[in-house]
Amino acid sequence: MATRLNKGRDEEEPVQEPSQRKRASEGQFRLQVDRQTKASHATYEAAEAAGIAIKKGHPILQVAVYDNVESVNTIIELPESK
Repeated sequence: MATRLNKGRDEEEPVQEPSQRKRASEGQFRLQVDRQTKASHATYEAAEAAGIAIKKGHPILQVAVYDNVESVNTIIELPESK
């Protein structure tokens, strides 16, 4: 059985959550790059515009917009140019 040592920390000291989790929960629509949340936006259009900009610069990446309320993930694809 493993034992955790508490070096120099008081038992009552609260553990802080990573700042990434706090930042991701601000908006309903989350911009995800390769399944990692990078930003959140209040509207789908804003998240989609940011995703298209990333996809144009790096077409190999998987870019998606996740709707936190509806639990829907939409993959961003670049329009095919002829």
